[in-house]
Amino acid sequence: MPPFDNNRQFNRNKPTHVASQEVGGRVPPHDKDVEEAVLGALMLEKDAFPAVCDLLRPESFYEPAHQKIYEAVQALGAAQLPIDMLTVTDQLRQTNTLDEVGGVPFIAELTSRVASAANIEWHARILAQQYLARELISFASSVTNNAYDASLDVDDVLQQAEGRLFELSQRNVKKEVVQIDPVIAQAIESIQTAANRETGLSGLSSGYTELDKMTSGWQNSDLIIIAARPAMGKTAMVLSMCKNMAVNFGTHVAIFSLEMSKLQLVNRLIQNVCEIEGEKIKSGRLSELEWQQLMTRIKNLYSAPIFIDDSPGLSILELRTKARRLVREKGVQFIVIDYLQLMNASGMRFGSREQEVSMISRSLKELAKELNIPIVALSQLNRSVESRSEDKRPQLSDLRESGAIEQDADIVCFIHRPEYYLHGAAYDEAVDKRGLAEFIIAKHRSGAVGDVNLRFRAKYARFENWKENASEFSQSTAASALNADLGDADPFATPTKPGGGTADITPSPSEDAPF
Repeated sequence: MPPFDNNRQFNRNKPTHVASQEVGGRVPPHDKDVEEAVLGALMLEKDAFPAVCDLLRPESFYEPAHQKIYEAVQALGAAQLPIDMLTVTDQLRQTNTLDEVGGVPFIAELTSRVASAANIEWHARILAQQYLARELISFASSVTNNAYDASLDVDDVLQQAEGRLFELSQRNVKKEVVQIDPVIAQAIESIQTAANRETGLSGLSSGYTELDKMTSGWQNSDLIIIAARPAMGKTAMVLSMCKNMAVNFGTHVAIFSLEMSKLQLVNRLIQNVCEIEGEKIKSGRLSELEWQQLMTRIKNLYSAPIFIDDSPGLSILELRTKARRLVREKGVQFIVIDYLQLMNASGMRFGSREQEVSMISRSLKELAKELNIPIVALSQLNRSVESRSEDKRPQLSDLRESGAIEQDADIVCFIHRPEYYLHGAAYDEAVDKRGLAEFIIAKHRSGAVGDVNLRFRAKYARFENWKENASEFSQSTAASALNADLGDADPFATPTKPGGGTADITPSPSEDAPF
């Protein structure tokens, strides 16, 4: 099919209706009397315009004459000039539109129809709702017409529709100003709740002791960015954290994976929980002991409140819709996005990729506030880290494609593993760096910044709390731990599948056998 015609996009700048326009044989929602009452009240009461200026725009009025009058009122208000019958008439005269709206008699008639501006804000909300209804009707009509047009690519039509609908929904999101007293009461309640917890955390525990101390847990409405260069373990970090939160604390978590399939993610979780190397899980070449270990420890993952969505090319509009549903229907308290640069803002036009990423990061922060839950988004770093000869530790300036990520995020963290950059003799000498992962909090809007040492166990793609003098499990230690898990069970008994039956085992002849 030919590419989408840019000239046929949804027009966002001009009014989508005129007074005589009918859609499907029906007149779009409007109320001429309310429009006249609002205009009359604006010219009667000097404080009326500030009460409605954020609710109304010229297109909010259905009648073209009313649109022009409100434009005159808006111009006077922006210039902080008095708004009354005489000044509005003069402004219309200056723009040569006085005769078009009905002349001085019509302006005088508007002011005579209302006694006061007491209900102007309520009337303005009626007009705003009717305008949004007309926009939705126009939007639906445009989608229908484009869907019937066989010359247009359906995917392009869908993306344009998603973007336009997202704009309309954003326009309707308003929050009222509140006096500070109820907010103070809410703050005291949250402090008391944190004090009553054994952990002393006010947010969701990540399962990492030192990290939780610095953040007091992941806080509601926060956008947390975790960034690193490829192969540093970003996905392993958030999967380890999600496992801790869901399995250990019962926190409902959702993972939106744009890079890996849900099967790959679950295999990673199995590798993490069961302490079995990833290559063995992929090949299925497990020893009898490892099969028993798999079947025993995997029980921890059953019924875990972890929800996975692996839709590729996820748009911010799709994420918003799915996240709302997950919070409402599944009680999700924590969302992870892997990773930010793979998302798109479909249906919207941008001058550069940087502008698109800026819009995505801003929308993620708005979503975190709307749902009142923490959202973690993984991010890539640019190559400037690799180009530095000495210090390879990431910096805020290394965030890829957009400085807006740093601006929008409440917390920006980096993962740095020093051993990744050590080779040969340097690696052999740096025993203290092996397995060390520095979790760097570089920006914290409401708390301290600093480093948290974690242990990265590459074989199991798992991050753990750092322990002094900790070492990798030896084979005997692993066997002892397994026997403790199994109790008196025979470790070499034929393993059973969940739900009954025996597992199909193909033991490898030796640990060095090729897969």
